[in-house]
Amino acid sequence: MGRPSTKPKKLKDGFYLEVKNQGAKNGIKVRRDTYEEMMLAKKNFERTKEVKVLGEVIDDTFVDDKKKKRKSKKEKEA
Repeated sequence: MGRPSTKPKKLKDGFYLEVKNQGAKNGIKVRRDTYEEMMLAKKNFERTKEVKVLGEVIDDTFVDDKKKKRKSKKEKEA
């Protein structure tokens, strides 16, 4: 055997949900290819689990993060 890798896992492109049991600290990330599939999965999981929509991932980063970074750079220039 050898040492376990320390490199973080990369996220595939798609839409992500976090699904966890009622009252649990940690959950699992569920990926779907399209927004409609993600919303359908959310509807199905909500019956018995806590569901949080994480958003869309492109190139291993969440799309919302890119927008926030762009805004902060524009604010600095202004």
